[in-house]
Amino acid sequence: MNSLSNPKYTILLLSSLFLFFSCATPVAETSTVLFNEGIYLIPYPQEVTLGGENFLLGSELSIVLDKNATENDKFTAAILAARLKTEWGVNTVIAESSFGKSIILTHEEVSEKVTSLPEKKSLQGYQLNVEADQLIIRAKGETGLFYGTQTLLQIIKKGNEGAFVPGMEITDWPDISERACHYDTKHHQDKRSYVESFIRDLARYKINMLVWEWEDKFAYPSHPEIGAPGAFTMEEMQELTRYAKKYHVQLVPLVQGLGHVSFILKWPQYNDLREVAASNWEFCPLKEGSYELLFDLWEDAIEATPGSEYIHIGSDETYELGVCEQCQIKSEEIGKSGLYHLFTGKAGEHLHAKGRKVMCWERPMGWTVGESPAKGIEPFEELVLTESYSYETPDFKYAREAKTEGFEIFSYDPNPGVTPLMVAYMFAQGEDGKTRIGSLEKSYTYLTSSTKSGYFDGMINTSWDDAGLHNQMWMMSFINSAEWTWSGNNPALEEFTDKFFLNYYGDQSSDIRELYLLMNKGAYYYFESFERRVWHYGDIGKTHLPDLPRGDNLEYDEYWNREYAARIDESHKLIKQMERAMEIIQSNQQTGIKNSYDLELFTTITNLVSHTCNTYLSLSELERAIKQAHNQRFLSHQAAYNALGDALGIIETNLLEREQVYEELVAVWEKTRLPKGFSTDEKEFFHRQDRARHFAFRRADMSYLIYDEELLGLEDYRVKLLEYMEWYKKAYLLKGT
Repeated sequence: MNSLSNPKYTILLLSSLFLFFSCATPVAETSTVLFNEGIYLIPYPQEVTLGGENFLLGSELSIVLDKNATENDKFTAAILAARLKTEWGVNTVIAESSFGKSIILTHEEVSEKVTSLPEKKSLQGYQLNVEADQLIIRAKGETGLFYGTQTLLQIIKKGNEGAFVPGMEITDWPDISERACHYDTKHHQDKRSYVESFIRDLARYKINMLVWEWEDKFAYPSHPEIGAPGAFTMEEMQELTRYAKKYHVQLVPLVQGLGHVSFILKWPQYNDLREVAASNWEFCPLKEGSYELLFDLWEDAIEATPGSEYIHIGSDETYELGVCEQCQIKSEEIGKSGLYHLFTGKAGEHLHAKGRKVMCWERPMGWTVGESPAKGIEPFEELVLTESYSYETPDFKYAREAKTEGFEIFSYDPNPGVTPLMVAYMFAQGEDGKTRIGSLEKSYTYLTSSTKSGYFDGMINTSWDDAGLHNQMWMMSFINSAEWTWSGNNPALEEFTDKFFLNYYGDQSSDIRELYLLMNKGAYYYFESFERRVWHYGDIGKTHLPDLPRGDNLEYDEYWNREYAARIDESHKLIKQMERAMEIIQSNQQTGIKNSYDLELFTTITNLVSHTCNTYLSLSELERAIKQAHNQRFLSHQAAYNALGDALGIIETNLLEREQVYEELVAVWEKTRLPKGFSTDEKEFFHRQDRARHFAFRRADMSYLIYDEELLGLEDYRVKLLEYMEWYKKAYLLKGT
């Protein structure tokens, strides 16, 4: 039977209504056992029993494989050997028979608890048994053997006699078979070395699917103009796909379809395919050229990801669907939902015939519930439906109904929001200014419930690039999802948070939870500064400059410090908090923690937030300097002129700080990225804004992060102040009047 037709449908269920799940998830008592022993394992295993003799690694040991070990098993052993050497200084020999101290990797004598599971779970399950002279990892499948080694590497401890594994037995398997992270690079391109390290990091926490929204970061052979300068070639993407597969991660391409297609329709040669001539955001579903172009791009994407099971065609946020003259006429016959399914049906049939399950952002039972674009019309049977933020119920009514009808269902880790610089882990803040729970608690509440419900075959965590965060800022979110979907019963939220920092940054790290809270606060302060929220949300306030001096008497309107008093006070408080953040960063840098690149990124973010604070405080001092010049006007022309010079110095200091902070930020971020929006000798980057006005795409380059400071107009203010100072000098100082 064709794997695409069994089960009947695949649905990625996307729901962020965590508020429906008000009851805390019961936590098994075993959760704290490992944590109390100083073992910070993520994700927590299904069954663990402590006891027995410890396994001392020593300086040498053998890694024993079955005689019929596969190439993937051999790769797993090699990766284990390499990490034991680099992380613990242990020399290993990979062999087919045991001698001396041994780590045995085998597919033999696997517990029925693992082998009797449904196949996808069974192949990922493993057992780990610790004895004095040998440590055995048993697994039915290659993936399970790999996951057993990833667990092993997390439970090694440092003792007085060297590295050791405490005596224990683990039997483990996933509650959710497919655990996906959405990787969005629409507004930046990571270097290949970073993508590979990212894949390795996800695999360590047993994430097994990477849904990569690459937009123009892939050089489509069929339409080379669409790929941005430096985009990954066909060969490179195929190599990355094979690389991910070695780490048991399936790379799934996401190439947007009906909507979100400004990276395609910004090109003038495709203007005639737009739904609305003025918008590059979406295709017209009635034009055959739309399908001809997209089929080319999707077939390129399929070729670029050999062996992958899915392709994602996006197609959400079709704001102008049914607006063009032809679509208006057609929608009178079949409705806008009909237009939507006309498109997804054609796309689905074509891609299904190419051997892929076809995902798009839609929800289960969406064609019968709420305001889905598919309401009232059955979707194409083989379509994979993937979005909702507003329909789910505490008892998973629609998920249960979809499951009964034969759907394969993915749960959706609630969207953590779109905030620049840092994910809102500890708390969120709405447009109304009210504080809400952060993304960690949202995810915990929803995912533990959905995981334990038994209705879900997969999970997807999204990391939208709209606000231009560095991808490292999403790591806690990805690992958070990995925790709850591997095992919905363990641990408690507080324990996960504590152990994440110790697991990810090492037990030498300190005060990282406080640092994340400070970064959370700094990100919201930054977002609410100048015109940043105005850009995306409309007229909710912006910042102006103090009044320039004018006329013979140094006249000015003294309003700035009065108008922005609350912001000045907040800036004083925030800059102190950013100073504390830098103390934590520097202390951990001196200690030498794991994933230290994160601290470099945190430094650039902290400096950017501090500069934002300093800009408000500088504008406050600027007005005070103008006031001082005004007060000196009839006492001393020289004193008045000197006060104007002080004002000029305040401006120049701030502009210099901006330049330095920005240059340092770009240098650090570009350690893992290609220059944003760059051009080459062979190709120029073609930048056009889109309907969504994404914060990260206000500018082609990284200056979107300081665009608001540029919009203030301090440079022009400086020029005008210099002109006034020159006039004042000639009028009153050179003449001696």
